[in-house]
Amino acid sequence: MTGGAASIPAVGGYRLAVLGDPVEHSLSPAMHNAVLAALGLEGEYSGRRVDEQGMTQAASQMRTGELHGANITMPHKGVAARLADRLSSDAERSGSVNTWTLEGDGELTGHSTDVEGIRRVWVRAGLPEDCPVLVIGAGGAAAAAMVALEDWDLWCSARRSEAVASLAERVQVSFGSWPWGKPMAGAAILNATPLGMRGGELPVELLQESSGLFDMAYRSDRAPTGAVRWMRERRMPSSDGLAMLAAQAEASFEMWTGHRPPSGVMEEAARKGMGGGG
Repeated sequence: MTGGAASIPAVGGYRLAVLGDPVEHSLSPAMHNAVLAALGLEGEYSGRRVDEQGMTQAASQMRTGELHGANITMPHKGVAARLADRLSSDAERSGSVNTWTLEGDGELTGHSTDVEGIRRVWVRAGLPEDCPVLVIGAGGAAAAAMVALEDWDLWCSARRSEAVASLAERVQVSFGSWPWGKPMAGAAILNATPLGMRGGELPVELLQESSGLFDMAYRSDRAPTGAVRWMRERRMPSSDGLAMLAAQAEASFEMWTGHRPPSGVMEEAARKGMGGGG
C-alpha cells in the first residue's frame, strides 16, 4: 500500500469526507462509518458536495487538521492533484487522485488507492497470477490497472488504437495492443469500461476463452453484471466493481487512521447501501 501519515484525531474523533459533485449517492459514507463503528473509533465520514472553491477550502482544512482525510470523486480528481503539495508514485503514474492525506511534514499528498484496491481484489478473488491479463478500455480505470499489475504480461484492447498509445505514454508501463473484441486464449480479463453497468455487456466470446474476470463495473440494482454472472455460472474466478470500491476505501482508511478495517465490513456496507454511485 502507498504509505501515508495516519492522522491523530482531536476531540470529536476523526473528521473524514468524500468531496465531489454530486455525492448524494456515494457509498463511501456508509462504508467508512461502518468501519468506524466496527472498530469503536470516534468520528464521522460525510459527503460534501463542493465546487472548485470548496475543494480549495477542503485542502486548507486538511493542512490545518480540521479535516483528517478526504476521498475525491468526480469531477474533482484533477483539481485534487493540482491542489496537492505532492503526489504519490501511484497517483502520478495513474494520472488520478482519489485520496488526500497530510504527511508528517505537513504536506498535502494525493494518492490513488485504486491501484492498491486492484491488487487486493485480485488476490481475494483467487484470480490467476500466471497468465496474460487483457485490460479492456484505455481510460483512467485502465491506467490504474496497468500500474497495479505492471509486472504482469499485460495487453490492452480499446475501440480506438490511439487511446491505447496515449495510455502507454501516460503510465510508462510496458504492454501490448490487442484488437478490440478479439478473444485471448487463457487470459484473465479486466474490464475497465462501463460495459455491464448501465447497458451493454462484455462480449461472451471474450469470456469463453478467459481464465478469470475482474469486472470493475457494477450495477446499481445490486445484481452482478452479465459478465460476472456468466463466469460464476461456470465456476470461474471473478470479481465485481463493488469489491474494488470497498478495497480502495480500505486502503484510504488505513492511511488516515493506521487501523485495518475488519474483513468484509466495507464490502457488506456497500452492497447494503447500493442505489447509486461510489
